[in-house]
Amino acid sequence: MDFQGLSDRALLAELGGRMKRTRLNRNITQPDLARRAGISRRALQKLEAGESTTVSTFIRALRALGEIGQLDALLPAPGYSPVQLAKLKGKERQRATGRRLRHKQEGG
Repeated sequence: MDFQGLSDRALLAELGGRMKRTRLNRNITQPDLARRAGISRRALQKLEAGESTTVSTFIRALRALGEIGQLDALLPAPGYSPVQLAKLKGKERQRATGRRLRHKQEGG
């Protein structure tokens, strides 16, 4: 699906619809999912209807559905650009001093 062309409202509706379909496919009622997620039924209804809600509500519902791992697909961890890697290279630790270890061995 091309999310670029969707308005915020349409995107919220799509996410809410997916959440609802996942819940229904697992034969879980709204009250049961809301209880598992620790959110109100009304908050879940708003989420599934595509209304504005909190990120916390979204995360709790995903966790209760066992889909929290999907967040990595939603927003993958960014890697370092070559420029960032070059900047970090000078700051990487090159050797250990052993000071802390010697201090502990000497009884301090």
